[in-house]
Order: sequence, then structure tokens, then C-alpha cells
Amino acid sequence: MNLFRRGPGRVGARRAAERTGHVDGAPPDDDAVLLDVRESYEWQAGHAPGAVHVALSALAAGAPLPERVAGRRLVVVCRSGNRSRQAAELLVARGADAVDVIGGMREWARLGLPVVDRHGASGTVA
Repeated sequence: MNLFRRGPGRVGARRAAERTGHVDGAPPDDDAVLLDVRESYEWQAGHAPGAVHVALSALAAGAPLPERVAGRRLVVVCRSGNRSRQAAELLVARGADAVDVIGGMREWARLGLPVVDRHGASGTVA
């Protein structure tokens, strides 16, 4: 039994935005991707531009990650940080390099970071 099991790290919304290239002047980590694990209706209402969507419910049911994010560093976000923490733990257990975003999309939007809807217009965090 491993008493020193290491779980996923946590980052604030500002650091997540820097890692994924959502802050002006901050070069993105080339291999980091923002993975949004909210449900489809939440994603459609508003998400970070360029984020990849895979609902936590799908991940928990065993769905694989899309090929375009496999092997990349994952910055996992949800609405508040609860589901992203669960998803990051699940992904780390699968061997992925994942951190979750403290405060989720609510904190992201509060900081004035970009949020778009499914049509690319200004979105809201549902």
C-alpha cells in the first residue's frame, strides 16, 4: 500500500489562463490544454475559447480523451472546482498529467477572462 499517493495539483484561474494562452502577453505551454468537464448545457452557455469539452459523467463512465488532447498536460475546469478535482483525480489515476482549476469557470469569469458561447459570442457561466 502506498501511503504517499500523489494526487493532481491545483492551480488558480489566472495561472490556468496563463498556461493555456488565455492571458495577453503570456505564452501558452505548448502542450497544455484546458479541459472543461461540465455538462453540455453548461458548456454551450459559456466556456473558455479553445477549451476541449468532455463531461465528467462521460469520463467516469470510461470514455477516452479525444485524440487531440491525449498525451498533453491537462488543465481541468468545471463551474466551481468540485467536478474538475474529481476529473483530475480520475485522469491522474489513468496516467495523465492533470491539474484542476480552483474556483472553476466562476472564478475565470470573475477575473474577466474570455468566455464564449457555442456560437463564439460572449457567453455566461451556467
